[in-house]
Amino acid sequence: MRILISNDDGYFAPGLACLAEHLAKIAEIIVVAPERDRSGASNSLTLDRPLKLSRSDNGFYYVNGTPTDCVHLAVTGMLDQQPDMVVSGINAGANMGDDTIYSGTVAAATEGFLLGIPSIAVSLVSKEFAHCETAARVAADLVQRFARQKHSLPWLHNVNVPDVPYDLLHGIAVTRLGKRHKAEPVVKASNPHGETVYWVGAAGKAQDAGEDTDFYALSQQRVSVTPLQIDLTQYNQIDAVRGWIEQT
Repeated sequence: MRILISNDDGYFAPGLACLAEHLAKIAEIIVVAPERDRSGASNSLTLDRPLKLSRSDNGFYYVNGTPTDCVHLAVTGMLDQQPDMVVSGINAGANMGDDTIYSGTVAAATEGFLLGIPSIAVSLVSKEFAHCETAARVAADLVQRFARQKHSLPWLHNVNVPDVPYDLLHGIAVTRLGKRHKAEPVVKASNPHGETVYWVGAAGKAQDAGEDTDFYALSQQRVSVTPLQIDLTQYNQIDAVRGWIEQT
């Protein structure tokens, strides 16, 4: 099995090294990650300048672009053979509910999915990032489980892992995305030149955290696995919109 590993925290991130170490025990790996932290980059592609592929001393490749750039470049221009799986992470912090829209970690996995490759995004839900080994063991276990199955179509899974020792996990829950309250307002400040600047505010707290959501699973110290899709069509509005358009 051949796995392409990426992230959004940059090629130097400890979560990436931890993930690569564990997946290298069960598969052939290649790491292509951004040259700097690109958290929140979502699914953006770099179209206004060329991309450069470099290699670090530890063998990881890095790109002067976004997480999506990394996976796209690797699959469509760098690798001689398409990988069997794309695994993105380990992200330092949650990617649950609305976070998935903004997440570069999820975006890297999404690009693999769009290119026809089964893909997983893995995040460790904590600010302390104390138990990276737990998330890496979960990722390796999921990779092996999914690899044993026959799949007619590629899939995209968003995985969030509690930041606790592995033995304290309370299992795995297959979940849907919850929903957050509206984000906190931007924070107004001044830079050293006296100019007004703004920092994006913190994400809102969980609003929809029902028992079948990712938020609830994490509150129960369980790993959350959420199957994702890309179709943004609001199907229950099609008839209404058609009615507006067809009015004379």
